[in-house]
Amino acid sequence: MINFTATYTDQYQLAMAQVYFKNGQKDQTAVFDYYFRKLPFKGGFAVFAGLEDLLEKLENLSFSADDIEYLEKQDFEPEFLEYLKNFKFSGNIYSAQEGDLVFPNSPILQLEANIIEAQIVETMLLNLLNFQTLIATKASRIRLVAGDKMLLDFGLRRAQGPGGYYASRAAVIGGFNGTSNVVAGKDFNIPVVGTMAHSFIMSYDSELEAFRSFASGRPKDCVLLVDTYDTLKSGIPNAIKVGKEMEERGQKLAGIRLDSGDLAYLARESRKLLDAAGMEYVKIAASNQLDEYVIKSLLEQKAAIDVFGVGTNLVTGNPDAALDGVYKLAVSNGKARIKISETLAKVTLPNRKQVFRMINSEGDLIGVDAVCLREESNVTRIFDPKEPIKSMTVKDLQKEEVLHWIMKDGKRTQASRSLNEIAAYVTSNLKRLPAEYKRFNNPHIYKVGISQELKEEREKLLAKYQE
Repeated sequence: MINFTATYTDQYQLAMAQVYFKNGQKDQTAVFDYYFRKLPFKGGFAVFAGLEDLLEKLENLSFSADDIEYLEKQDFEPEFLEYLKNFKFSGNIYSAQEGDLVFPNSPILQLEANIIEAQIVETMLLNLLNFQTLIATKASRIRLVAGDKMLLDFGLRRAQGPGGYYASRAAVIGGFNGTSNVVAGKDFNIPVVGTMAHSFIMSYDSELEAFRSFASGRPKDCVLLVDTYDTLKSGIPNAIKVGKEMEERGQKLAGIRLDSGDLAYLARESRKLLDAAGMEYVKIAASNQLDEYVIKSLLEQKAAIDVFGVGTNLVTGNPDAALDGVYKLAVSNGKARIKISETLAKVTLPNRKQVFRMINSEGDLIGVDAVCLREESNVTRIFDPKEPIKSMTVKDLQKEEVLHWIMKDGKRTQASRSLNEIAAYVTSNLKRLPAEYKRFNNPHIYKVGISQELKEEREKLLAKYQE
């Protein structure tokens, strides 16, 4: 896959880095916040993903000899290039855990490093976290409606280039069971699955001949695609015939796949035919432009579908295509920093911060997070960051810290977790989130407020720069 050297960045990051270097600012400390402003899919939550990949890349980040040679041709200065030859990430990261539920305008990750390191890694950080968070969130929405049905990622061929590689990883975090993506399966230890294409059947003189050939050459996990010609008059009867022949050989047909037509009707009728033939064990899989809404409709229609293969709408994050995650400076050279906007919603929150999540006595979320200064330990009231006239007391509520030290001096402070562990963590977090935040239509808005001290810090800086 892509070789993630330190040139996996935008040109202006290196241009700024060279200026910092020339001005003697290479050891100046900076703190950046990563967060997003709007939930994808008009939903009520997002699933944080991509963190393990980011940490792995940061631990090994450097400029190769080829990188230095290339940058020399881009007119970067020799002294700066000498500095880059020894570049590595040596900063700290204070972050939510991968698999945490995250919400708009609340810091998900804070990165603290010298200003050059912090700038150079920005692009890679946004690229990895924005995309995987988007896809993991989409996958989790599909899992919520699919219940215990098997979900498979079929999206590589429709993905935006190599994005399909990380989409497969994020899909598992969101609750998918497997992927058709062989390289992602190998690299991330994801179960790899597949059936057959219409072209395979069309390459034979008859559908029955094609089915027999496939069953002979692939007796284990044999799934037959039954809609090339006529699903109920040809596909299913031929699949039953081949399935019976497999039984005589001591084998079993694993399943049939529907890829077109009225999936609910065809699945019901296919189930009747299979069951009448004594083949209740044969699973029915469905694909073709599925998403959370289509799957929800199919299940409401009592469609006899056991496995859903989801492609385009999953791996492209349809209809949103991108998460609007941003990376904003909060501290520089020991001073709190702020970006001012005409709208208060886009004014950044200064300084190092912590996020407290409010929970009830059972440990369930109640729909409120408090963003405060990192040294605060007793937040009693929070204010709406966009309309500070609105506030609420959180004095007597139980609180959990969201942000934790996960990297110190460029090295992880905790062991890496497997995809299955992260996926299980997502499942447990979603169980703690009330149903009103998980519904698709008009979900409850999760409240994110700022503490009194953080509000006053922002107001002080606003007044300073507005002068």
